[in-house]
Parts: sequence; structure tokens; C-alpha cells
Amino acid sequence: MTRVAEKAPRRISQAEFAAKSLWRAIGDGARTGARLFWQLLKRAWRAIKPVTDVVGPAGWLVLCAAAVAFLISAIFGWLEFTFLATTLLAALLVAVVFVFGRATYAVDIALNPHRVVAGERALGEMTVANSGERGLLPVRMELPVGDGVAEFVIPGLAPEKSHEELFAVPTQRRAVIVAGPAISVRGDQLGLLRRTVRWTDPVELFVHPVTARLASSAAGLVRDLEGEITKKITNSDISFHALRAYEPGDALRNVHWRTSARTGQLMVRQFEETRRSQLTIVHSTERSLYASDDEFELGVSVMASLALQVIRDGTRLAVVTENLQLKTATPVSLLDDSSRIEPASGRYDSMREFARDATRRLDDPSIVMIIGGSLLELAEFRNVQTLFSQDTTTLAFRIELGSQSRLSKVSGLTVITLGNLADLPKLLRRVQR
Repeated sequence: MTRVAEKAPRRISQAEFAAKSLWRAIGDGARTGARLFWQLLKRAWRAIKPVTDVVGPAGWLVLCAAAVAFLISAIFGWLEFTFLATTLLAALLVAVVFVFGRATYAVDIALNPHRVVAGERALGEMTVANSGERGLLPVRMELPVGDGVAEFVIPGLAPEKSHEELFAVPTQRRAVIVAGPAISVRGDQLGLLRRTVRWTDPVELFVHPVTARLASSAAGLVRDLEGEITKKITNSDISFHALRAYEPGDALRNVHWRTSARTGQLMVRQFEETRRSQLTIVHSTERSLYASDDEFELGVSVMASLALQVIRDGTRLAVVTENLQLKTATPVSLLDDSSRIEPASGRYDSMREFARDATRRLDDPSIVMIIGGSLLELAEFRNVQTLFSQDTTTLAFRIELGSQSRLSKVSGLTVITLGNLADLPKLLRRVQR
């Protein structure tokens, strides 16, 4: 049997060790130098950024044109380009005068009211006051409102004087409209340099969805379940059912001591579970399930109408969408969150997957209302219905803008097809019958 000789480790010479140490030191020094360079570069950028922010797009274009003109003049010796570059730089120097100066404004933005229904009128007021001891020159103010920007020319103000500007807020569609921040703009007429100062924080205007007023009886679907005693036996409730022998793990507070003393064996109480009504609205906001934006808005209005009536009747409520679980503590909080609903796009593969994920941490509902667009197949409503127990009442609201509103039953599922929000109260009364 032959023995394989083990290879002895190679000894490193002193010269090789010194070379490796040198390369390691060079590498460490290069990395340290690179870190210091980037830190210095960041500090330099922070130092010059306030200056570069003042230069507008037109200003950068003038600077580039001046540099190109100087380059052409240096290469070809054309004096005309030298004069051109000098003129462009002189324009920038003149523009510097317009960005200097300190303003002492006190600006306030007020919206009246802060909450409106889509289509109602909303006005805003911007008050600009001179809080300093010196007079101020005229200035231009910019106020972003939603997707647009309102521009106001504020005249010169003496000390302690103010100026008011009114503006209309577009409220044709449900949304959360942000007004502000108000900024003052200093600069030349050509827009080469532009210095802005922010004076206020943004202010929100909630444009609530249009809702239908439902009769109190419309919530009777869940009111009859309030406090209903079920057949399910539990160890903790208020409806006494029977006694049974103690088992390890039972709470001592449920021990019936008189019976235990009489029988010589520990006996504990059993209860019948009392169901408190819980209503869950599963509202799909998947863009591909709605034929148009107006149909999507009709779906939001239907959801808000149902939820508002349930909240007014004091029934526990949960409203879920793909991107948001709405606050349901008060009607105002629900409507505010309804204004924030935006169409989702491809977040879930199916309606069932969305409903399962959104209701996983919620209490078992007494009634489930499913809301979807006209492009959602009826089979998808049935798939969502199978997620809940047989004791749960399920209503499907199929939003089909412009169609004939109707009530039908498909495989035991009540389907309410809505083409107009005004038909919702009438159809709900028919469901109760």
C-alpha cells in the first residue's frame, strides 16, 4: 500500500512578503483616497447647490451657448463669437441684480370649505402681509393647486399692510386636492435666474364622492343579526348553555363552585356563542375591471353610500380595497379615505386572491358586500363567496354604467346590477323583502 506524500506548504520569502504588504498598503490608500475625494465632492456640491438652483433652464442654455461661442472664437479666431459670448455673459450678470433682496412676508392659505362633494364649489384665499419694518417691492407668487399652478402678482406692500387673492379650486371629480406651498419668485424677465422662497405648507381639500341617501331600513340586513345566539358552543360568552367536567387549560373563572362542591368534581360553565354583526365590503379598484373612469367613480359612490349607512346604524364595518383599508370610525373619516382611492393595476391575479388577502386579518363577517366593475365575470363573484362560511350572507354589486338596474340570483348569490346611483335605495329595499 503506497502512501501519498503530503505537500509541504511553500515558504514565502521576505521579498514576497514585503511586496504583498506594499500592494495591500497601496490598495488601502487608494480606497481611503477615493472616499476622501467623494466626501470633498459632496461637500463642494452642497456648497454650490444654492447657486446652481438659482439658474433656470434658460440660464443654463445661455451659459452653454457662451462656452461654445468662446470655444469657436479660440479655435477659428472669429471675433464675432467673442462678442456673442461676452453679450450672453453680460446678460447673466445683469440678471443677478434681480435675485438679491430679503422679503418679510407672512403668507396664509385658507380653503372654504375644507371638504366638498364632487361638483360643489370650493374657493381659496391667499393672504400676503408685510411683517417687516420696511416696504417691499412687487413680487410674483406661485401657488400649486392640484395639477396646475396659479400665479399672482403681489403689489408693493408697506409695513403691516396685506394683500388678498382669491382663487377657485376645481372640484369636478373626487380627489384629494393639495393647495400649496406658496412660493415667491424673484428673477429677471427673461427667466435666466430664478430664486424661490417657500412661505407655507400644503393644505388639503377633500372632494368626497357623490353618495345616495339610504333609508335606515336598508341596513336591516345586519340589524337582525345583532346579538343573535348561535348553535356554536364556546368557553367564553354571555349566554349560558350547560356544565361539563373540568379539563386542563380551562379558565378558573368559569368553574361553577357550588356544583363542584356537591359532585366532588370540578365543573365549568359552557356558553352558546352570541354573534355580533360584522359587515365587510370588498371593493375591487382594479382598473381592468371597469369599462371607463365614470364607471369606476360610480363604484366608489356605491361603496361610500353603503358604508355611510352602516356606520350611521352603529354596525361594525370593514372596507377593503387593493391598496387601502378605509377608516370607518366616523362618516367623515370614511369619506376622506374614499377621496384617496385610486385605480389599482395588476396587484392581484384574481378577485378571489385579493379578497382572501384583504380579509385574512378581519373578524368573520355576518354579511359580505362585493363591488366590482362590469368587466368582472359573475364566476369571480362566486369565487369570492366561497371564501366565507355558509352562515354569511353575500351580496354582489356589479357596476355597469348606463345599464338597466336589476336584481337577480345566480347559484344562490344575490347579484345587484347598478347602472345609476339613484337606483341603489330601491334595489336594497327589494333585497330585504
